[in-house]
Amino acid sequence: MNDARRSPVAPSVPSSSGASAGTSAASDAGTFEQQGLEPASVAESAELAVVTRAGVVESRHIGSAVLVGPDGSVLESIGAPERLMFPRSTLKPFQAIASLRSGALISPEAVALACGSHVGSRKHQELAASVLAAEGLDASALKCPAAWPARHQDLRVHLEAGKTETPLAFNCSGKHAAFLAATRTNGWRLNTYLERSHPLQRVIMDVITEYCGETPTVVGVDGCGAPAPAFSLTGLARGFSKLAAATSRRDAEVHAFTVNQAMLDYPWAVHGRGEANTLVLEELGLTAKLGAEGVLVVGAPDGTAVAVKVLDGSSRATNLVALSMLAARGGIELDALGPVLRKIVKPITGGLGAEQVGSIRLAPALLERL
Repeated sequence: MNDARRSPVAPSVPSSSGASAGTSAASDAGTFEQQGLEPASVAESAELAVVTRAGVVESRHIGSAVLVGPDGSVLESIGAPERLMFPRSTLKPFQAIASLRSGALISPEAVALACGSHVGSRKHQELAASVLAAEGLDASALKCPAAWPARHQDLRVHLEAGKTETPLAFNCSGKHAAFLAATRTNGWRLNTYLERSHPLQRVIMDVITEYCGETPTVVGVDGCGAPAPAFSLTGLARGFSKLAAATSRRDAEVHAFTVNQAMLDYPWAVHGRGEANTLVLEELGLTAKLGAEGVLVVGAPDGTAVAVKVLDGSSRATNLVALSMLAARGGIELDALGPVLRKIVKPITGGLGAEQVGSIRLAPALLERL
């Protein structure tokens, strides 16, 4: 592993106009259409999966998917994976690499949390709070929105403890805590850590460009308030190819090794017990990360990786599509895949007994390619 980047580094790419994350993409980098960089249309996208009820197709999930090999070459694609899209929270591992490059001194467990879109359980909140406390900070330093725990059982515990909405329960609190740890280490301004002109955000853009092989030309604002760069689904898959292979490659950056290994060692922190990303990490040993609006990327230890984007933002079929594409190329043992899919692909049910009355299946257009 290459450990040349252990110490904090100065970002090399200046931000455009010094705009904050709150500045709209239209005023800062131009809209997709203004730049001639339109996202995928319905016409050029493909049917990825269908939902059936009583043997009749009830819903169709349309989008794009791409599978790349360890060298980044495209092994299979469907739809329009070269079009621009917002990877959203699938970028968190790269943001975590940037935090580590910038000197964030956090535990491997906290690194996994920084990569996660967690459910806001008490354990998730306590871990995020511990990162802040180590820097002499508390939840008031977080610039992400306040939220309630996402699951009923966690919400009940939260309410019984007399707690209200808190940014610690927001799914991005681990990422923001790592941002603050890096910012504190360097003596950078704390209250502007989400602005695009902030040194940390410039390091993040460097990391994304380096790993994904594309320089984002449009940057929006994510739900947590952080900059949200847009680039292609293929670039995202290539970035995860490098990340997932980092634990086995001698030339891998030490921070990529740390991030990937942390996700595998502490899968609960990445999502939550029984949740999809956590199960894929735990039971299949694959590096998986979801993103809002129907994005999912999964990487195998050999560097084979798949990225999926569903056009209408639904995530219902993303795991089925991504894992099936990896399995078709030998990236997953079929005996292991079935039990995991049964846990994370929700059945179509009806009636008091929740009897299965339909199914989610790969679309014929995708099956033909596998």
